[in-house]
Amino acid sequence: MSLKGALDFLSELEQNNDRDWFAENKKQFEKHQKEIKTLFQEINDAFAVHDSIEKMQIHRIYRDIRFSKDKTPYKNNFSVSFDRTKPYLRGGYYLHIQPGASFIGGGFWEPNAEDLNRIRKEFELDDTAIRSIISEENFSKNFGMLQGQELKTAPKGFDKKHPAIDLIRKKQYLVYRRFTDKEILDKDFKNEALHTFLAMRPFFDYMSDVLGTNLNGETIY
Repeated sequence: MSLKGALDFLSELEQNNDRDWFAENKKQFEKHQKEIKTLFQEINDAFAVHDSIEKMQIHRIYRDIRFSKDKTPYKNNFSVSFDRTKPYLRGGYYLHIQPGASFIGGGFWEPNAEDLNRIRKEFELDDTAIRSIISEENFSKNFGMLQGQELKTAPKGFDKKHPAIDLIRKKQYLVYRRFTDKEILDKDFKNEALHTFLAMRPFFDYMSDVLGTNLNGETIY
């Protein structure tokens, strides 16, 4: 399957992001959307062998502009998310296809206050395990380092001089790997996407263990 037509369509959409143009080219959109959905389903089916996926969600191309200053009606990307089976498995996978800006990401985008505090408490107690995971060669080769918004100083109740303060002050725990258009168009892209998702697994499995236990290591489910 070649995604060149889909990338070309998205490039044209970015230059003609209005309802009239989209209506005139809707058949082309539906054709490329079908191709993309097939790719997403193939990735989901292949990845289900390696992880327990609760839900695949293919995102709509229509933007919600009600509360946005940007009133363009369409996204210039195709994207999908794969949610792990909760509550025992935490973390989610995301694939974003956009000309010049494609990426695979995942992690903990908006952890609730309870989960965020539990993660921070774990790092305060012992950051050895998470350091080992994010410094492992396959992780660092794919993602570099943990990303995400963070506080400028320590959260309330935490020591700003704690050795793990770089992790404790984070509000999100995310990973990203960017792909060029050439990489997206490569015949082996589906396998590369699977490989990238699998590289997240040790991080996700560790965080699932943390969020599934209390500070004494006792299971909470």
